[in-house]
Amino acid sequence: MPRRPRVHLDNFPLHIVQRGHNRQPCFFTEEDYQSYLHWLSEALVESECALHAYVLMTNHVHLLLTPTKAEAIPKLLISLGRRYVQYINRTYRRTGTLWDSRYKSSLVQAEIYLLTCQRYIELNPVRAAMVDDPAHYRWSSYRANGLGQPDARLTPHSLYQALGRTSPERQAAYRALFRAHLDRDAIDDIRLALNQNQPLGNERFYATIEQMTGMRRETKPRGRPRAKSPAGEPMQAGQNEFVME
Repeated sequence: MPRRPRVHLDNFPLHIVQRGHNRQPCFFTEEDYQSYLHWLSEALVESECALHAYVLMTNHVHLLLTPTKAEAIPKLLISLGRRYVQYINRTYRRTGTLWDSRYKSSLVQAEIYLLTCQRYIELNPVRAAMVDDPAHYRWSSYRANGLGQPDARLTPHSLYQALGRTSPERQAAYRALFRAHLDRDAIDDIRLALNQNQPLGNERFYATIEQMTGMRRETKPRGRPRAKSPAGEPMQAGQNEFVME
């Protein structure tokens, strides 16, 4: 089966997930997390990408960023991966790959999904039952976005900036978003888009991508019923898949 093309666009937010090979751990000690974040900082500057949110889990990484140039994304991940893997192999006297060969990515419609994606990313340690509050997890962007802890890697998105007139107001408004449970359908939509390397947004967003990329969009069954027809028959939600002409 041919691989689905990734959809990356200049100045459009992108949700990226990179997992350890065979879902094996890729972080082992505190120094490993710190080393990854150090090289992430360098790669962001080199690639001119703005990072809005992140979390480093034991066996995978989530990044939410906006590239100035779409072609910088693979370069960022290759550069970051090469430096970090060399460090891990040297430190632990191992050889071979550390990451899965292909990262997952999903273009994000900012006005609908960006802050939801940030919450999804920063709540990963809570969903994994590692902590009961995202503020208790050190290796994510929550402490910066929600509590004002300095983090030079981050560039707040304009939608985050619009949460308040001052930094304390923005942080308080952001923390308030976490008081409600993340909608189950939103979680499913984010995961589906990531797993299939497809954009996350509405019909207008899909039309914009079609126009900008020349890629054709097909709507296929999602695979699970989410509504019923007037006659009571289950209907499956559409899954938007971009394919090359």
